[in-house]
Amino acid sequence: MKDTRLLDELGARISEVLANSPVRDFEKNLKALFAATFDRFDLVTREDFEAQRRVLERTRAQLAALEARLAELESGRTRG
Repeated sequence: MKDTRLLDELGARISEVLANSPVRDFEKNLKALFAATFDRFDLVTREDFEAQRRVLERTRAQLAALEARLAELESGRTRG
């Protein structure tokens, strides 16, 4: 039980030192750099991509149905 307390205290101290160290600033700057770079690439999330993919699939199915219906109507006109 005493060992657990010691490890917890040690972990807390290490976290405190890292939080106040230049490593933390470097991490923040690196994250900001990556965020800015990704913004320039105009990337989308996987969730947004999948949503647009589903919309496109529905649109293609509707287009195919409309094309089939148009062909059916046109073939009826040529016979009559």
